[in-house]
Amino acid sequence: MNGTRARLGWRCRRGTRELDLLLATYLEQAYDQAPVPEQAAFESLLALPDPELAALLSGTSVHPTAALNALADKIRAQLAS
Repeated sequence: MNGTRARLGWRCRRGTRELDLLLATYLEQAYDQAPVPEQAAFESLLALPDPELAALLSGTSVHPTAALNALADKIRAQLAS
């Protein structure tokens, strides 16, 4: 595992099982194949405070940045499949 993936893995650990599952699943299954802009959006997503991140990933809020909303939709859909 390279340094970036290891760092992202630690940042995916948010302290709630739901967030941990959503973020770690995306990191393991989709991050490496994602285009660079989507990878950057994932890093921005991880920088959000936990309550804002939880609301975005649960679909109860919308972020002003379209790329973060699209990624949140993709992460939710990935878990549902």
